[in-house]
Amino acid sequence: MAEWNTYYRNEDEEEDLEEEEQTGGDYKATGRDSLVFLVDASKEMFIKGEDGEPSNFDMTMQVVRSVYTSKIISSYRDLVALVFYGTKESKNPRNSFKHVYVYHDLDEPGAQRVQEVDALRGDKGAQLAAKTLGSGEASLGDALWCCANLYSDIKLRLSHKRLMIFTCRDQPHGGDSAKDRQARTKAGDLKETGVVIDLMHLLKPGGFDVSAFFCDIISPPENEEELGLQMEPCGKLEDLRKRVRAKELKKRTLARLSLSLGEGVNVAVGLYATAVSARKPPPVRLYRETNEPVRSKTRTFHTQTGSLLLPSDIKKAQVYAKKQIVMERDEVDAIKKFDDPGLVLIGFKPMEKLKLHHHIRPSVFLYPEEEEVKGSACLFTALLKRCSDRSVFALCRCIPRRNLPPRFVALVPQKEEVDEANAQISPAGFNVIYLPFADDFRTLDPPRCPYASQMQVNKMKEIISKLRFKYRSDAFENPVIQKHFRNLEALALDMVAPEEIEDLIMPKVEQIDQRLGPLVQEFKDLVYPADYNPETKPAAKRKTGGASEKKPKVELTEDELRAHVLNGTLGKLTVPVLKDACKQFGVRTTGTKKQELMDALTFKKQPL
Repeated sequence: MAEWNTYYRNEDEEEDLEEEEQTGGDYKATGRDSLVFLVDASKEMFIKGEDGEPSNFDMTMQVVRSVYTSKIISSYRDLVALVFYGTKESKNPRNSFKHVYVYHDLDEPGAQRVQEVDALRGDKGAQLAAKTLGSGEASLGDALWCCANLYSDIKLRLSHKRLMIFTCRDQPHGGDSAKDRQARTKAGDLKETGVVIDLMHLLKPGGFDVSAFFCDIISPPENEEELGLQMEPCGKLEDLRKRVRAKELKKRTLARLSLSLGEGVNVAVGLYATAVSARKPPPVRLYRETNEPVRSKTRTFHTQTGSLLLPSDIKKAQVYAKKQIVMERDEVDAIKKFDDPGLVLIGFKPMEKLKLHHHIRPSVFLYPEEEEVKGSACLFTALLKRCSDRSVFALCRCIPRRNLPPRFVALVPQKEEVDEANAQISPAGFNVIYLPFADDFRTLDPPRCPYASQMQVNKMKEIISKLRFKYRSDAFENPVIQKHFRNLEALALDMVAPEEIEDLIMPKVEQIDQRLGPLVQEFKDLVYPADYNPETKPAAKRKTGGASEKKPKVELTEDELRAHVLNGTLGKLTVPVLKDACKQFGVRTTGTKKQELMDALTFKKQPL
């Protein structure tokens, strides 16, 4: 019988919520994303650029390879496909479409697919593509029809369907009106089934005219945040990668809630994680002989009889007033439930009341969900504008999930920001700041150190001003995680050695020395004594009791242990003390965790 945590210390479910925020949503609830690359294989795609720049086909294959590897790392359950059109050879289900070559069906990306895309890169890749695919007539309508069949053959639940067309020809059919009309019809059918069609057009001599044909093919922006079709074609690999990355990532809500403003006025909103920390994926246990994932199954047995316990046999208990209160699982769930999930407005506070130390965990972003409740965007915008004009934040009670304790949050208004090209830098909405409770504050005794003189402070200000630079979070990658994934990639792709990475966190010593000049030595002269040498190590302190001296062993008497059991204070003892008590009184335990040791000492049948 396990002791259940108090209501305001439900740490397990708090960790589950944070894990969902790290991953950006739950695949089981939303389904899988799907992405189809539809690539033009005409002769114009293989023409190299000036000054030895890669061809449009080579750039496309590099982007496809980048998406494959990123999908394997971030969302390996998503489905990806690679289809070529305008080829000489034909390869598709039932071979019902000419000049369409399905290189990869809709499936999860893997190491073999990455290797097959690598084979199409560079000069050797162009030769292999010419031999395997070839260049022939183009029929975008047949290619779109083939992609529609790929989607229809998938029996899994798909949350998001996207198709990206890579081409450098603004008129793929050379003015054939019948083929143009067929392509527009199939594009309309795909849009009706929920497929989003994007155009990643590439450079061509004389410029790419989007209005000539593709303006009727592509899908309109899904929401007002997206810019829609970019009129300028991609001439560089990095620009193409940015456009593909901006389109392929689907925004997932952490939770869809109702913001109650009082007197039955509710606004449908969604919580979004704008920035999450990158983590190493958890290890997967594999069976030694078949190398397949191993599924673990946990069973609970009675400590005295050894019989198997069913979930209905396991109760939860809490010691209160020297009595053990036993409760059923559904009773515990009912106690934990404070209210339905949602946001409840409490009031407004000036921005000066919100301090920096109130930020105790990563914030999330609040945005209206117009599809859930009509008029939510209008009322949300009015509230955002009013809070921003008056420089106040909204104080709310937030319950993001069922059976989670309520938290007080501050809704900080954020205005929309755009750059010179009218591209959105930051959206308009509220930043949700989780506020601490009173018992989260601690009283610290800071160490007493000598204060610096004004001359020393001024000298350090000069050093800091010399070392200032414009910080961007995306300019620094975690070298440990990068090295980890490079090693996995080298192992999966049978590479001789992993790709070398540059540790951007390491300081640039030479550049720092050039900027500072004599300031470092001047600061040392002001702070350290004349005979100070940082290279010399201080003398090691001698231990008085010898190296083999250990801490005295703490033993409990029978009366002390009985008193702890009756008062319910076994939790104050450490794990080593509990283990020694079990050995001392001959108590058999099923595990070495603290709760298991406490249960064994509490429910021992024979008297202590």
